[in-house]
Amino acid sequence: MKKANLNFYISSKTLSLNTLYDKIWSLHRVTELPEGSTQLFVGLHLIHEVTSPQAFAALDEKGLKVLCPERTIATVDHIVPTITQSRPFSDPLAEEMLQTLEENCKKHSIKFFKIGSGNQGIVHVIAPETGLTQPGMTIACGDSHTSTHGAFGSIAFGIGTSQVRDVLASQTLAMKKLKVRRLWFDGKLNQGVFAKDLILHVIQKLGVKDGVGYAYEFAGPAIDHFSMEERMTICNMAIEAGARCGYVNPDQITFDYLKNKAFAPKGNAWDEAIKWWKSIASDKNAIFDDEVRFNASEIAPTVTWGITPGQAIAIDSLIPSPESLEKSDQQIALEAYKYMDLKPGSSLEGLNINVCFIGSCTNGRISDLQKAAEIAKDRHVAKGVKAFVVPGSEQVAKEAEKQGLHKIFLKAGFEWRKPGCSMCLAMNPDKLENNQISASSSNRNFKGRQGSANGRTLLMSPAMVAAAAVTGAVIDVRKLINKKI
Repeated sequence: MKKANLNFYISSKTLSLNTLYDKIWSLHRVTELPEGSTQLFVGLHLIHEVTSPQAFAALDEKGLKVLCPERTIATVDHIVPTITQSRPFSDPLAEEMLQTLEENCKKHSIKFFKIGSGNQGIVHVIAPETGLTQPGMTIACGDSHTSTHGAFGSIAFGIGTSQVRDVLASQTLAMKKLKVRRLWFDGKLNQGVFAKDLILHVIQKLGVKDGVGYAYEFAGPAIDHFSMEERMTICNMAIEAGARCGYVNPDQITFDYLKNKAFAPKGNAWDEAIKWWKSIASDKNAIFDDEVRFNASEIAPTVTWGITPGQAIAIDSLIPSPESLEKSDQQIALEAYKYMDLKPGSSLEGLNINVCFIGSCTNGRISDLQKAAEIAKDRHVAKGVKAFVVPGSEQVAKEAEKQGLHKIFLKAGFEWRKPGCSMCLAMNPDKLENNQISASSSNRNFKGRQGSANGRTLLMSPAMVAAAAVTGAVIDVRKLINKKI
């Protein structure tokens, strides 16, 4: 659809006033730097085995220590195998990366959630579930999808390895202040439509670059009724829309989720925290640089057809023709048709699937597994399809097994795996082969993202992945929910 045909751009201002983003930015501002950036204090620094080794090495070269080890938390997630996690890993490089992280954490007195600790898992799953992620914070991590933590009313940034080094050494980050765009959602999602559909719909409408230079505030009646895990899903993929971060204002749903979490405030400190958390929400009279409105009730199950998260369509729509797209989008569309072996004007429904993956920092939480299990129950994975479920953390796995979800999946022919990033990216043994087509609940469908130079990825909700697994093809999950199939 051409951008010119969209009618949901409401306003364009030059100033953001009293938004949550502005308040947190001001509270964490250390100083203004000569080149125009702000030196920003980082309240929580999350690290993992992939982007930290070089950063620690840089500290060693300069004889520096980690300035605030008590504000740094480590876990292992990207490279861990999910079939067996016994040590040493069969992949020597993965084992070396984990050993390096263990040694650095010990050397610098950094808390490390190791395998078997009960708290290991994907970094963007374990920090929220343990109560480390809280409203009003600045959070940084050497991972693109750090925007996830904005679901709690924090501003969270994915950073590069050199910036990981800087935060370890100074507990600060040099950044230029972003503009703030509010995405407002009226109505509510219909049955069979989930948070993943909502954010894919947003990216499809706005594009993968439209958010560059912005922080996205997700708001409106639909968001107000979202659970914390649904809010994490949409903030997780704000980065795929080009935004540097995404957030939701903290409310009672936020507070109820955090209460009694391991690292959440306790006693009188909890009461004081609630007062402060309420105060940092965007004011009712806040002025945004831009606002875009959507009607959540109009969103259908959404699936990507191409090689960017923005190349997506509603399940009951057809793959767009190049002529219907902006000129700037036509070349990559032609590239996507060829790579995905799909034709403009065709439907995704009925497309045969080879591999079905349920997991990732986008959709590897307990509610995601519950929705998928509802579809898998009393059905069976189609012949020739490999389907597996990877909990986002040891806590998620424990809760899922307590609820008996693993038995539902196993009975249906799914594999039940150990926690990790798994097939979200090609840094562990879980990879596509040759030109396999994957139905995936992860966040990126780039070429080669899931481990094969020819592998093809279709992003969708966990329920839609489960539906594809039991039918062997892309299907509108609403047909299974309504038991038409």
